[in-house]
Amino acid sequence: MPTAGVRSFRRSDRDQLTQLINAHAEAVVPGMGASVSTVLGALERQPGEFITDPWVAERLTLVAVRQERVAAAAHLLRYFADERAGAAARDTGSIEWFLFWPQAPAGNPCWPDATEAADLLMAACIGQLDRWGVTRQDAGGELPVPGVYGIPEQWPHVRALYERSGFAHTGHTEVVYLARVDDLPRSANAPVAGLTVSRSVGINGTRFSAVLGEDVIGYAEVEAADAGERAPRHGSWAAVGNLCVRTGYRRRGVGTWLLGQAADWLRLGHVDRLLDYGQDDFSGQEFRLAVGFRELTRTRRGWTRDTRND
Repeated sequence: MPTAGVRSFRRSDRDQLTQLINAHAEAVVPGMGASVSTVLGALERQPGEFITDPWVAERLTLVAVRQERVAAAAHLLRYFADERAGAAARDTGSIEWFLFWPQAPAGNPCWPDATEAADLLMAACIGQLDRWGVTRQDAGGELPVPGVYGIPEQWPHVRALYERSGFAHTGHTEVVYLARVDDLPRSANAPVAGLTVSRSVGINGTRFSAVLGEDVIGYAEVEAADAGERAPRHGSWAAVGNLCVRTGYRRRGVGTWLLGQAADWLRLGHVDRLLDYGQDDFSGQEFRLAVGFRELTRTRRGWTRDTRND
């Protein structure tokens, strides 16, 4: 049986790499995936990360091939060691994502096991991080699609590989929620007398402000996925950028009303689904479930490798 080999990504790998990425994405968010051109573009830069992407000094994509099949793949970043990078990422090397095909269920001998390939690729990734001489080695699963980042529950094979390779979860856990826009509240009478809505450009999408007299007592922002080739393959998606109601007006229906205003706007744009994110401390979960969201996954962000014993 031929063994796996590790090499740099080639353009001829693009279809198999996209298939690998989309299989992992779809296990987290239903119907989620990226086009081949989106995947290729994301290997070169992340235009949506306008703060952190300019901090990147070097990018490298590696694949492990077994029986002419891309069995595993990883995308690595090295951040500048000087003031060109922010303090949080300075002189850090990161496995931005690492994916491989899981082991086949028992009784399916035709599916080649990718574990050996994944182990070889991880050794190559750590070797590259060591050669870069960075002061910190991080890892994650930030795919070029909405809603898939960190190490989600649906990737136990990736989590196990990180752990046996010396990476530990040192960050926090987030919850990813999804709602069909048609299931969200529809705009209704304002819950507070004299309350009106104002639509404007926000810092995370289109902002809907709840205005009472001259005061803004809350706002919601929703951001649609990028148009064109960078959009997800199926349907039309958006994400909640911000949802905030001033103390004193909470639990009076203002948040639900604002979300209804945003949902009506998304329907006009033929947006089908809306993502939202929260911490795993259950803050805001009751509200999200009540207005039509469901929990998709819990994902662990922030993985770091202890290199002191290397």
